[in-house]
Amino acid sequence: MRERPAVAAVLDGLIDMHVHSGPSPFPRRFDHVEAAQDGARIGMRAMVAKSHHHNTQMDILAMKGRLAGVAASAYGGIALNSTVGGLNVHAVRMCLRMGGKVVWFPTISSGRHIDCHPEDGAFPTTTVPLTLERIDIVDDRGELKPEAAGILDEIKEQEAVVNGGHMYPEYIRTLFRAAKDRGMTRMVVSHPDYVIGADPDLCRELIALGAFIEHEVGMYDPEGAQKRDPKRLLAWIEALGPEHTVLASDFGQAINPKPVDAWLRVAGALLDLGLPEKDLRRMVRDNPAYLLNLDS
Repeated sequence: MRERPAVAAVLDGLIDMHVHSGPSPFPRRFDHVEAAQDGARIGMRAMVAKSHHHNTQMDILAMKGRLAGVAASAYGGIALNSTVGGLNVHAVRMCLRMGGKVVWFPTISSGRHIDCHPEDGAFPTTTVPLTLERIDIVDDRGELKPEAAGILDEIKEQEAVVNGGHMYPEYIRTLFRAAKDRGMTRMVVSHPDYVIGADPDLCRELIALGAFIEHEVGMYDPEGAQKRDPKRLLAWIEALGPEHTVLASDFGQAINPKPVDAWLRVAGALLDLGLPEKDLRRMVRDNPAYLLNLDS
């Protein structure tokens, strides 16, 4: 196993696009400032705070004073679940025009997520009682709803990222086809083999539309909840190519290790398995920088 300082050197400049820091109705290990501060251990350049329940860009702005002395930049976004009004272009517009970077289409409110976790919004567990409503982006004919199309227009205007959320693969395909028709190139599919159920062939279809496939290193951390074999992650990278892949942590939950520790363990495992350092850097640094439009 590689020494941690050597792995940290490879990760220097990392951008984590999927951090579940707080506040949140789900128990969190730390807040956004503490998450960004901890990123200094691996020279993290930036992070995106994700909540299934609210617009995190407002959190980031409220924490601006505390973030001023932190090396890593922190950005927010919005997930289009029932707690923000679902397909609510007004909420999206405010988030992005206040500096938000990512719009996740329905996650815990998607039909696919509810199929997998029918706990009425209590997955994994909430600190306050919440209600959950299913949000679909297509109508009875399978066509994209006007509300979803309007949100895509706003995302394009603000040069932000459209993420497929936890939706059915065919819904993500419909969404990304509409995005491509608009000339959009910043599209992401998160954890295709968790909840969503998109196999490599379908992922190639989405890549052809301009999407990046995001895999979560937290799922491969031996000290995390899922403890998947890193060989499985390497197989995905080799099947789709590092040029089409983004790695993110998906950590910050109270029950899981800190994201940085997962990064060190899983990145070290990938390097030990033979992943070239340049490929790792591309997936954790270059591809996310493009998606977040950090070098324009």
